[in-house]
Amino acid sequence: MLSLDRQNELREQYRQLRPSWRPATELFADLVRSQLRPSSRILDIGCGRGGLVEQLGHPLPQMAGLDPDWASLREHRLNLPRVAAFSDAVPFAAASFDVAYAGWILEHLERPSHTFREISRVLKPGGAFVFITPNGRHPLSALNRGLGRFARVQGRIVERFYGRAAADAFPTYYRANETAVLRQLCQSNNLHLAQLHAVPDPTYLAFTPVLFRLMAWFEEKLPDERRLHLVGLAIRD
Repeated sequence: MLSLDRQNELREQYRQLRPSWRPATELFADLVRSQLRPSSRILDIGCGRGGLVEQLGHPLPQMAGLDPDWASLREHRLNLPRVAAFSDAVPFAAASFDVAYAGWILEHLERPSHTFREISRVLKPGGAFVFITPNGRHPLSALNRGLGRFARVQGRIVERFYGRAAADAFPTYYRANETAVLRQLCQSNNLHLAQLHAVPDPTYLAFTPVLFRLMAWFEEKLPDERRLHLVGLAIRD
């Protein structure tokens, strides 16, 4: 089994091999922090039970979480204002937030144009949208795209091989997971894609040391635009 702790150990090994490399999650967190001001109001899209919001140290009354999964909202680890809703129908007034972020959400969007429209609507002019998501052009995404339509099957695989709860596996569509598509979604919704980083990560199939070395070699051979994770920053016009 390839637990999250084991994956993080392998990421540290990869960082030693490539000192300039940083995990996509670190880059994502730093981009969110770079946009925060003491007065910022923040929207955590797909907040689940917690995550990055627990690390920000921002005043809880200035943050809100949104997630369609009632169970996750009930089990949230912070006393965070939160609502049960989908990202394509955000129940907040226009220009309510300075920063919105979405961690591992874009791959699940069935109607990404609606979500980007809603994010643009609830952001103030000059507000920031930060996201992290799998790259639809990475070879692993073809497998995930097929499995992702069958959440129950995907959940069993995640539970068996990665030790994570099957209940946390949700359908994936990969309709907002390529550079050109993201640029178009932003442009059509008054958002300027200011940064987009493609970040390699060789740990997802690293079940043995040999597979880890093979995946590290493979990731280095891929062109930048096909590397595993996309981390982006878009600014509301």
